[in-house]
Amino acid sequence: METSFYYVGLDVGGSTMKGGVVDESGRPLSSISLPTEAYKGQEFGLERMCETIQAAVKSAGLQINQISAIGVATPGTMDIPGGIILDPPNLRPWQNMPVREPIQERFKVPTAFQNDANAAAMGEFWVGAGKDLHSLVLYTLGTGVGGGIILGGEVVQGEHSHGAELGHVRIEMSNPRRCGCGRMGCLEAYASATAVLKRTREALAQDGKSRLKSDRDFTAKDVFDAAALGDALAEKIVEETAFYLAVGTVNMMHTIDPDVVAFAGGMIAAGDGFLQRIRRHVLEMAFPVPAAKTKILYAKLGSDAGFIGAAACGRQTYLKLLKRKDPA
Repeated sequence: METSFYYVGLDVGGSTMKGGVVDESGRPLSSISLPTEAYKGQEFGLERMCETIQAAVKSAGLQINQISAIGVATPGTMDIPGGIILDPPNLRPWQNMPVREPIQERFKVPTAFQNDANAAAMGEFWVGAGKDLHSLVLYTLGTGVGGGIILGGEVVQGEHSHGAELGHVRIEMSNPRRCGCGRMGCLEAYASATAVLKRTREALAQDGKSRLKSDRDFTAKDVFDAAALGDALAEKIVEETAFYLAVGTVNMMHTIDPDVVAFAGGMIAAGDGFLQRIRRHVLEMAFPVPAAKTKILYAKLGSDAGFIGAAACGRQTYLKLLKRKDPA
């Protein structure tokens, strides 16, 4: 009789955590979201994680003894081998909080621990934009710029758990902008949704000729919408943003020569036109061979990438354990 394998993925965010059961083919069988409420402390936080995992298993119509492995993804700086959250900016009460061992002990199931952007990259590699390929670079475009790198099916997490910080690659040092991380010239300071708004307001202060008004609230989406309607100021902001993302992309292409570079997050709602702008700048800057062969795509899994990727990390841990038990 054929054995079915099921994995739980948990993607923990500042406001909500999302969990789901994923089968061997990467297909989600459930999806559950609960509020994170990190302000209630570490003990509550771990209990909420376990609650979300249990709810995801129940929603899939399974029992915990049918789960082969669990994967947990969290934001912030971390000790990945140690399974510890170190200093999460949006989860301050969780500083130096062990995660993997308590969850593994609670459920008696092999448990993996990973950075949230790395997990999203693994999800896209497994069943999304990088499916059936060997390597993938993922940029997540939102309030900040995150990233993940997968090579040969393995997450590039670095020796100190700080690999693939793609939003903090330096792209400008002659007159650099200050990034939210406090350092100068990071890609995030130019190409995040936050940066798009800041650069737009600066442009409006210098030249108010735009359908966007400096005295009104607007979003990055509004900037892209205005560009699509022919607004010259917004068009310039969007074009520059595509250029900055292309600079980051070419840096990755010339460093690891991946099969695909994918973009995820709210900004990809800008549509194919924005992707075409990035591709055009990449072609102008990259070496001819990677420029011709590297696929530049939008991610495919949306907000499910995190928990699917966390489940994939759990799956990877489980398969490695099986191999150790039966090396033949």
